[in-house]
Amino acid sequence: MIKDGATRDGYGEALVELGNTDPNVVVFDSGVSDSTRTIKFGQKFPERFFNMGISEGDMVCTAAGLARTGKVAFATSFACFLLGRTMDQILVSVAYSNSNVKLAGTHTGLAVGEDGPSAQMIVDLAYTRAMPNMIVIQPADWEEAVQATKALSKYFGPAYLRLGRPKLKGIYDSTYKFEIGKGNIVRQGSDAVIFATGSLVQESLIAAEILQKESISTTVVNISSLKPLDEALVIAESRRHIAVITAEDHNIIGGLADAVCQTLVNHQISKPFKAIAVRDHFAETGSGSELYEKYGLSTNHIIKAVKDSLALKKAN
Repeated sequence: MIKDGATRDGYGEALVELGNTDPNVVVFDSGVSDSTRTIKFGQKFPERFFNMGISEGDMVCTAAGLARTGKVAFATSFACFLLGRTMDQILVSVAYSNSNVKLAGTHTGLAVGEDGPSAQMIVDLAYTRAMPNMIVIQPADWEEAVQATKALSKYFGPAYLRLGRPKLKGIYDSTYKFEIGKGNIVRQGSDAVIFATGSLVQESLIAAEILQKESISTTVVNISSLKPLDEALVIAESRRHIAVITAEDHNIIGGLADAVCQTLVNHQISKPFKAIAVRDHFAETGSGSELYEKYGLSTNHIIKAVKDSLALKKAN
């Protein structure tokens, strides 16, 4: 059965399951456990749950310390706090030290909407992708969030798990198998390929349905593993299609667009290319859907990007 739900909810459910099966799993939060859903773990396993309050740097360092004793540590907060206040601690105590700490940042991107621009974390992928030893995962729905959390618990080393607040339409059921370093084709087409991540996978699928009615065939690829990137899949699908589009709720610098572009350049693949992303500026307070429309992330903008990129090919 396919389940709708926020990726933060999938994370909370997976933590409880991990707590039941692995006594080494410990969970940290910085005073927002109700919103991040770590409260579910805390209620069932209070002896392994540490609410550090508004002290994110202490949280990250304590998580790193317990990881050194053999624990599987999940350190959780809103992404704007988790990364915005702890870059030195993460860089040194987690990434440089290659500590077995999983950083879970919730309430990401413009989708946070009404929380305002200071909470709309749009640079976290750039931060974490640039760190040696750090892997970066962003699930596209509830089921993938559950599976990604479990996969990270078995992976030894630093990781960043990017989670969202809004409820998302489900894509996968329990037969799906998430793998670190692998992308997944969720819709097969032949004209343009959209490499999307997080909530923009859903926007891209809606766009592909509308484009199909206009006889434009679009492939949608879910890039839930941004680092390591599934380069083989990116290369194969880019070569197979006329045009390439990326779609992400993140700044255009340092995220999925850069990762895909670098892969295409490295392999000398030349195709019409368009990036759906925040255009290197801050937004304002508003609903997620309003901000997506205003700042170029909505279904309408994805449709236009596909058409424009295909038109570029015809013009040449």
